[in-house]
Amino acid sequence: MKCPFCGAAETTVADTRINDDGDIVRRRRRCLTCDKRFSTYERAEIRLPQVVKKNGSRVDYDREKLSASLWLSLRKRPVTVEAVDAAIIRIEEKLLTLGEREVPSEKIGEMVMRELKKIDKVAYIRFASVYRNFEDVDEFSDIIREVSPRPVARRSR
Repeated sequence: MKCPFCGAAETTVADTRINDDGDIVRRRRRCLTCDKRFSTYERAEIRLPQVVKKNGSRVDYDREKLSASLWLSLRKRPVTVEAVDAAIIRIEEKLLTLGEREVPSEKIGEMVMRELKKIDKVAYIRFASVYRNFEDVDEFSDIIREVSPRPVARRSR
């Protein structure tokens, strides 16, 4: 690795440590030319699949777009940042385990719906109404029935 101080290519590793989570390696290096020390950090590069949009165009996966979409549905709902971050991580893990180079946007939309259904039913309905392009009240009624708890039968005395 090149020295950031003098640009020499000859460096040695003086120390290697792994962070507490085990996903980052920190290396202390020393330049053999100028004798200065510097640190480098290594992390595995994970490539999420490209997203194939409805019109057939392809775009890189964008975590910020996914986050914005979730937060739009969750606007003014009592949901923590941690819950949303965990949902994003679960979606990304599912995308990685697919092992595909490309994923249709519809598949990601379905993943988002499953996560929202677990987090907040109102946000789920909001997202579904836009994602599935609801056109009348009956479609809202159907999805509300889907997420509503079943009525409990009353006992007669």
